[in-house]
Amino acid sequence: MSGPHPATAAVRSAVRACLDECDPGDLVLVACSGGADSLALAAALAFEAPKRGLRTGAVVVDHQLQQGSAAAARRAADQCLALGLGSADVVRAEVVPTGAGPEAEARDERYAQLVAASGGARLVLLGHTRDDQAEQVLLGLARGAGARSLAGMPRARGRFRRPLLGVTREQTRASCHAEGLSWWDDPMNQDPAFLRVRARRALADLERDLGPGVRDALARSADLLREDADHLDALADQTVRTLTSLGRGADAEDAPRPFHIDPGDLSALPRAVRTRVWRRLLVAAGAPAGQVGTRHTDACDALVTRWHGQGPVHVPGDLRVARSGGRVSITPAPPLEWHRTPARADQEQ
Repeated sequence: MSGPHPATAAVRSAVRACLDECDPGDLVLVACSGGADSLALAAALAFEAPKRGLRTGAVVVDHQLQQGSAAAARRAADQCLALGLGSADVVRAEVVPTGAGPEAEARDERYAQLVAASGGARLVLLGHTRDDQAEQVLLGLARGAGARSLAGMPRARGRFRRPLLGVTREQTRASCHAEGLSWWDDPMNQDPAFLRVRARRALADLERDLGPGVRDALARSADLLREDADHLDALADQTVRTLTSLGRGADAEDAPRPFHIDPGDLSALPRAVRTRVWRRLLVAAGAPAGQVGTRHTDACDALVTRWHGQGPVHVPGDLRVARSGGRVSITPAPPLEWHRTPARADQEQ
């Protein structure tokens, strides 16, 4: 008896490795849009999970962004049930404009809905492929992002898993063909108004002009950079814990509180670690994590490495970072801060 199509075997192998961390009776969900990637993933989960005594289900998010989305979501749920998954729930998202752009807004709402719908699950599987990872890295390069952004999407975060980051989009489609599954192509995936669509087309152009392998090289770079970023993050976490033990800082999970830092504790650190420490300290002091950018951490870092008497740095969350009396302090901004005169270098003791 012949085995499965090579593409189906690749998808099943990736899911099988992901399920190694589960115990019999665990619930594993798949986020399924009805597209080829998530449908191939759902089929592989339906095939592999019963061998391990796992319970399964699907969550389909209807973003309600285009006509016919409800019918497409219902069809995806029905396909998941037909594959043998134990349940298939359709949840309706309410994408609210926030100024972050439609792609980011839809992504944030999708994850919020998945979190809400998966409270009892051991794992939630997401269908991002190696192509998606390459596109993510290309977008990071275009923004001039650092190592963490260029590391792309992690394979694991909380209960979410991305087992197909080593599988190509071509393979998921081939697997669906081999399994007799018809998928839905979201028309938004062809709309050049969206940045990711333009990145996808640019990547295809690079593959044509520079030769095949660009996609794989970008995804491979993400894997390498993730190792570097994880190491730097671990060093930054250790530094924050050390500051805590010295009474000069607070652990990032503590309630927001002021900080009073000896510049010497930071100045000897490599910049790659120091800027990560700044980010952690700002967030621990009450700055919204999504609003702390490079310009904020660079301005704070200048208080340590390029001190010439400059005035305070203002950070999202109504925080003020200032150097005075041999300390750099992160505190809530006092009212009418703009009326104060910036400190001079000769005022520091």
